[in-house]
Amino acid sequence: MFSFFKRFRGKDDAENAQAEAPEAQDALDEHTAGEIDAPADIAEPVAPVAPITPVVPVTPAAKPVAPAPQVPARIDEPEAVEIVPPPPLEAAAKRSWLTRLKSGLSKTSSNIQSIFVNAKIDDDLYEELETALLMSDAGVDATEYLLETLRQKVRADRLTEAQQVKVALRGLLIDLLKPLEKSLMLGRAQPLVMMIAGVNGAGKTTSIGKLAKHLQSFNQSVLLAAGDTFRAAAREQLAIWGERNNVTVVQQESGDPAAVIFDAVSAARARRIDVVMADTAGRLPTQLHLMDELKKVKRVIGKAYEGAPHEVLLVIDANTGQNALAQVKAFDDALGLTGLIVTKLDGTAKGGILAAIARQRPIPVYFIGVGEKVEDLQPFVAEEFADALLGG
Repeated sequence: MFSFFKRFRGKDDAENAQAEAPEAQDALDEHTAGEIDAPADIAEPVAPVAPITPVVPVTPAAKPVAPAPQVPARIDEPEAVEIVPPPPLEAAAKRSWLTRLKSGLSKTSSNIQSIFVNAKIDDDLYEELETALLMSDAGVDATEYLLETLRQKVRADRLTEAQQVKVALRGLLIDLLKPLEKSLMLGRAQPLVMMIAGVNGAGKTTSIGKLAKHLQSFNQSVLLAAGDTFRAAAREQLAIWGERNNVTVVQQESGDPAAVIFDAVSAARARRIDVVMADTAGRLPTQLHLMDELKKVKRVIGKAYEGAPHEVLLVIDANTGQNALAQVKAFDDALGLTGLIVTKLDGTAKGGILAAIARQRPIPVYFIGVGEKVEDLQPFVAEEFADALLGG
């Protein structure tokens, strides 16, 4: 390579010499002619300069540094998580909540506990259990099922002590209530539209406010629709919850409830809100014209957003006993319920109504309420409820 460039410098000198000494032209032509032929031979060695291309593999070497295929997987992973887990409570708060639940169901639990004190496993024990379960609003169907299954288990396991029978009853009750234990799912749509129904005084508006706060703890933006246009107090109460939780409330002084909820869903879609909760006017299942109006509201929501409402929740008062089961059946037949919110379990509620619901209309119980505070609305856990009901 070096000799190649040296000859080209000789060529330049020869051209200068040609200008100065024309007489040496012939000799110079012969010399340069030899050199002109030389590059043809040397061109082949020069070609290896092309292997500069190995510099290109620097780009493949950079590929392992940026694992691009893994980045989308990590980004999509949170979106795939749809189940809302129970909110993490501090140990003291959890004990306080369970204490209120047990206190609310203490009448039932004390009756059942007293049955197993120094008791013998005989017909009298089963009769007393039957009375206690019926008094707890468990209903005939659930009571007969639990007692018959309990008798079979006592015989199969050859239980001889009353406390063993109580433990067996606890297990059967948990198995009965377990299908009701289901978490609310998010992320299926934006917005996720939830229609809330129930009779007057069940606690719909309060439950909506508490649930909005619960969803905010999971970074969900919420919009409330004041669909109870017949009762001014309901709109005012929902507005108060909206201010407390810093949540937008769509409302009108009067008008068609379906139109209000339609506007709310449309606004939520435009603002890319995560969850819309639509309040509705309280009504009794026997008021057929009002139940038809609820069906209309549901249809209008579907027109505002195809596939909505994604959740149809019924709020029931646990103090109403077997009447709550009748409400569940009527609203489910009319609207197709997807979940329940059971309120006021801290009062005089007997709790057995959940066993009746589990036996006859096993619709998931998303939340149960034991007080007026926001944190008093908690997800339903079958084992905790069974322990509170039986005094475990």
